Amino acid sequence: MDRMKGNLMLLLTALIWGSAFVAQSVGMDYVGPFTFNAARNLLATGVLVPVVLAFGGRHRGSLWQKLKPDRVTVKGGLCCGLIMGIASNLQQVGLSMTTAGKAGFITALYIILVPILGRFLGRTVRKILLLCVPLALVGFYLLCVKGGFTVSFGDFLVFCCAVFFALHILFVDHFLRKGASGVRVAWIQFAMTCLVSALGALVWERVPAGGLSSALWGARWPLLYTSVLSSGVAYTLQIIGQKYTEPTTATLIMSLESVFAVLSGWLFLGEVMTSREIAGCVLVFAAVLLAQR
Repeated sequence: MDRMKGNLMLLLTALIWGSAFVAQSVGMDYVGPFTFNAARNLLATGVLVPVVLAFGGRHRGSLWQKLKPDRVTVKGGLCCGLIMGIASNLQQVGLSMTTAGKAGFITALYIILVPILGRFLGRTVRKILLLCVPLALVGFYLLCVKGGFTVSFGDFLVFCCAVFFALHILFVDHFLRKGASGVRVAWIQFAMTCLVSALGALVWERVPAGGLSSALWGARWPLLYTSVLSSGVAYTLQIIGQKYTEPTTATLIMSLESVFAVLSGWLFLGEVMTSREIAGCVLVFAAVLLAQR
């Protein structure tokens, strides 16, 4: 029952992340990637306060005493937030230099990187997953890559992003095993990601011509969607769901994000799926189902 609950949480995570792709793209029309990520995670930190109060365990006293995390949770949140901040910003910057399809395929490489990095950490990998991972990889290639495949600097940045996303999954699993509070780890990691993004904005971005407040107001709907659902809800579901699911299986389930992005475009934007894309979706779904054996 716990395993099924965890899998459903991770499946919902992938659905939210996939449907949020449009909102993230629209947000880039108003502000730079670092500014967007900083604002998004600042809002997510505030959104998660009532979640921590509701699901973070029973703590009496002042508001801070109810929110106050233990030492392991603080360490986990800071580490996961630093990794997530680097990963999300590498992805956003890389997207400005490469195509969305190639970026989606390269990011999906984290489904291979998680078991590889896990082996270096002494984790065992179930034999069925040795079939699921390459099957999903072929599916992502059919789904995301159009035309020739050459490597640009943007592609390199997105590959680095995939490495950090794989590390994020393993670090979340590590700190949950040590007894960290899932919702508090999520809360702290959003604050840390906001800090990393804000530093990036100060170094590499300029204030928009019409002013920062005006630009952020223009991006208010994408920011609200990504902060409440994609960050506040989905990343929390990921952390809680991983309590009941091994890292490689969790990775395969969450990698359905790209499939849900394509399906969302087909359902809501009228985008037509080719037979190649349909075949890719089928292969990825098959890999995820096989991983549940």
